[in-house]
Amino acid sequence: MAASSLCTSKLNSSAKERSSSIRRISTKVTNVLVSQPMTKTVAPVAVTSLRETKKPEIKPVLASVWKEIQGADDWEDLMEPLNPLLRDEIVRYGEFVSACYKAFDLEPSSKRYLNCKYGRKNMFAEVGMEKAGYDVVKYIYATPDISIPMQSTACCGRWIGYVAVSNDEETKRLGRRDVLVSFRGTVTQSEWIANFMSSLTPARLDPTDARVEVKVESGFLNLYTSDDSTCKFSQGSCRQQLLSEISRMINKYKGEEMSITLAGHSLGSSLATLLGYDLAELGLNRDGNNEIQITVYSFGGPRVGNSEFKKRCEELGVKVLRVVNVNDPVTKMPGVFLNENSRVLGGKFELPWSCSCYAHVGVELALDFFKMKNPTCVHDLDAYIGLLKCPNMEQMNEDGETFNLFHKLMEIFSSQEFVINHAWPWHQAATYVGSLVQSLGI
Repeated sequence: MAASSLCTSKLNSSAKERSSSIRRISTKVTNVLVSQPMTKTVAPVAVTSLRETKKPEIKPVLASVWKEIQGADDWEDLMEPLNPLLRDEIVRYGEFVSACYKAFDLEPSSKRYLNCKYGRKNMFAEVGMEKAGYDVVKYIYATPDISIPMQSTACCGRWIGYVAVSNDEETKRLGRRDVLVSFRGTVTQSEWIANFMSSLTPARLDPTDARVEVKVESGFLNLYTSDDSTCKFSQGSCRQQLLSEISRMINKYKGEEMSITLAGHSLGSSLATLLGYDLAELGLNRDGNNEIQITVYSFGGPRVGNSEFKKRCEELGVKVLRVVNVNDPVTKMPGVFLNENSRVLGGKFELPWSCSCYAHVGVELALDFFKMKNPTCVHDLDAYIGLLKCPNMEQMNEDGETFNLFHKLMEIFSSQEFVINHAWPWHQAATYVGSLVQSLGI
């Protein structure tokens, strides 16, 4: 019994010592955490240790929330902070637009000069997008019906973009069959002239209802609706080609969950917005009670129409996400002086010239990625995409590590002689416009 009691006493003593030791350590840790300021180095460590056993947050898959990501609720609660899934989708569609530039033939001696360099089946592979998950089904050509001084021949059709559709594997990942239309920006002389035709004109795209109050920039409308019967690559206007092909895709995949996504940069974003409005106004995205969601991803896009155009797009449910650099002069035009900010006096009284004011459509995602003295650099598409991928792009740009595709195009054109009816040194125009906007402080 004595031995047993001695053993029990030692065990109790040992337990008390361990308990006392634990209390001392606990008190010491508590005192350190309380006495030390909550600096950026201490606080995260303490929080991490307390949450080690907590299960990681499960992010929703795109297929389950694709309608919200495509703007069904006007991207409410997804912009600040920018939702990771939305960010990935913006980048993805931006790269589809970038493919237009990479596939564009800039070699004057080529038979495909100012057209696509590659065939439809291998275009994505040629531009490094083998795993894009889409099949190109049609190339799109546009011809502005514009008279250019000193030009002896009419403007001919130029490759402006493409229509693609998601394959079965990508459709499963996306949660719907996605019909994509991608447009490049301004390159040719006639396209630049279309950019500066800033007068508003009635769209009149619905033959059953003219809606003369809905007005758009005349140059954009001209490029969208003009026809070139001599173009060897296509038949009909840009509009006719698009409406026909999109209708064919909708009919082909009838019964499936679908979306129509239109993406473009600069001038291309204007065409994307016009197409979105056109499809919805004609009801081509509706099949009985079913409505196919139309979403526009605009990169560095200018204003397209007046306030009535904006209002009608909203009524029709056309969703537009405008990705803009706050230093990009192109996004402030047309309507430098007559725009959505000059329609109403004192927030109450609509001014007489309000119907002649341009207005941006959709939701804006504003970026402010670098300050450059050269105004043409702030309009670069790859810079837009690069910032979304890497928030520290400002430093990358200063170090010269960022690939500037748009700037490379400018170098190519500036190294060539001025050629009437072909490529125009448009970087000069961009510089002049940017300098003007900067001098006006707008």
